[in-house]
Amino acid sequence: MERLQKILAHAGVASRRKCESLIADGRVSVDGKTVTELGYKVDPARQVIAVDGKPIRLEAKVIILLNKPTAYVSTVSDPEGRRTVMSLLPKIEERLYPIGRLDYDTSGLLLFTNDGALTERLLHPSHHVEKVYRVTVQGRVNKEARQLLQQGVELDDGLTAPAVVEVLRQGEESVVHLTIHEGRNRQVRRMFEALGLPVKRLKRIAFGPIALGHLKTGEWRMLEPDEWKALYRSVDLTAPPYVKPTFLDSPRPKRDSRRGGAQARKATSATGARRKGNTTGFR
Repeated sequence: MERLQKILAHAGVASRRKCESLIADGRVSVDGKTVTELGYKVDPARQVIAVDGKPIRLEAKVIILLNKPTAYVSTVSDPEGRRTVMSLLPKIEERLYPIGRLDYDTSGLLLFTNDGALTERLLHPSHHVEKVYRVTVQGRVNKEARQLLQQGVELDDGLTAPAVVEVLRQGEESVVHLTIHEGRNRQVRRMFEALGLPVKRLKRIAFGPIALGHLKTGEWRMLEPDEWKALYRSVDLTAPPYVKPTFLDSPRPKRDSRRGGAQARKATSATGARRKGNTTGFR
């Protein structure tokens, strides 16, 4: 069940705000009955939704993966006129939006979809969808710092959930893979800064079962069918039919990027350890 104005917007009827106006003006019906209540929930797979008496055509579900560069905002539009991640995607008929956000100065894996139910589950903390970050910090990540990350770091908005830590390199600049399932604002940076380890570079390399691989910065690709099914399965949803977007130009997606995903998959191996009861993940 989804909110009516959200379904209308995803179907390409108009913007979310305009769809709310259409509902308020009595121009939208569900199963032949006019609905004027904002937030009214319907099942688009079972109910007939119409605008001015004409049934809407629901979009096929689409998911695209982007390797986000820094210096882009993870929003559909920006009132300050900054570059948004939407400018990096191909022109398609479906209305996509990012699943969550990456900070302006954070790079890496960012998913886009028009599936509201999938987005809600992937972002809801109850589903514990794990994200893996490659973090470069100034200073050495000593044993005490690792233990605090693994046990939880006290931040202004409360104690973080235990993280999985894998140290890749120690030195004046150290590199670690950090796996978390929360999604607080600038969480990874704040965790390390609380330990006196300023973050120099931050890149997300995995989201749930999806790994970034060797996809170049600023490039995008569609999910493969097995990735598509795994992503829905990770949040206990039945995957809809796998279809390609309706392209409005001639895109050139990168389709072989997963061959280089061994590093990201290695980073996510700690996930399996946690599920077996090992929450440290440090080797």
